[in-house]
Amino acid sequence: MAIAKLAPAPLPRLFDTATPPGGYTWWYADGLSKDGDFGFTVIAFVGSVFSPYYAWSGRGDPCNHCAVNVALYGRSRSRWAMTERGRGDLQADDSSLRIGPSSLHWDGTRLTIDIAEHGMPVPLPVRGQIRITPRALNTQVFQLDTAGAHSWQPIAPSADVEVDFSAPGLRWRGDAYFDTNRGQTPLEEAFRYWDWSRVQSPDGRTAILYNTVERSGTERGLALMFAPDASHQTFDPPPKALLTPTPIFRIKRTTRAGNGTSVRLGRTLEDSPFYSRSIIESDLLGPRAAGVHESFDGDRLAMGLVKLMLPFRMPRRPIKK
Repeated sequence: MAIAKLAPAPLPRLFDTATPPGGYTWWYADGLSKDGDFGFTVIAFVGSVFSPYYAWSGRGDPCNHCAVNVALYGRSRSRWAMTERGRGDLQADDSSLRIGPSSLHWDGTRLTIDIAEHGMPVPLPVRGQIRITPRALNTQVFQLDTAGAHSWQPIAPSADVEVDFSAPGLRWRGDAYFDTNRGQTPLEEAFRYWDWSRVQSPDGRTAILYNTVERSGTERGLALMFAPDASHQTFDPPPKALLTPTPIFRIKRTTRAGNGTSVRLGRTLEDSPFYSRSIIESDLLGPRAAGVHESFDGDRLAMGLVKLMLPFRMPRRPIKK
């Protein structure tokens, strides 16, 4: 593994959009405020993995199905947006990615995300900027499935973040995380289920758990401990632990706990027909640390009824010529 100290670093081909037909690429960032009152996630998709339009099209052209999903979480100023766009709205080079009016740019030390979207299902504006400064960079890519068709790279296991939005009015600082995933086949065809979580200690250490159940029934798990300089070691994960399902759609949530460690499930941030996102607290790093937990149900996403529900929150813009 090559670890880049935080001098200017190009992260070669960071925004490479060479995604095969049927496949996907996404770049994911999340952050939590120091006081725990606010959070965000941003996911930029090429071959929008959850898109019903991409599925209905036969998934022949990933670049014609791209989107920036932004979710802002707060006590009274939450907002969610995801508008799918065609290849005419996609521009990318090694250090920049633009999808419609929103963009991500890496300058060697900082990732700047500029958001200009409209919320759904209420079309309120979502405008602002997120600045993520990694403390160190990880360049190792991890395989997620037996066939080697799906991979994950935690680029910045820990980072500092500044959030500044005019719509809604938000300004805060906190801790963040940034990664990328790539796949050569649709996610729901490869996995029946996966869960992922990351927690971060005040001293900058990050623990990440990634557990998958493939269509074959094969279960795989990654348990990684990242130091502040992004060097890492694997560790034997605790036993599987069942968390309570989400309150509305009853999405299964599991993680790893036991053998002297415990996890407390906090606020549910997303409760969709096939996907959940939640706040968790864990003592994997010693003192109880906060973080983010996600779970995905591939069987649910594969259902035709679920795909028919998704345009309500994921509109698609007409193709730009």
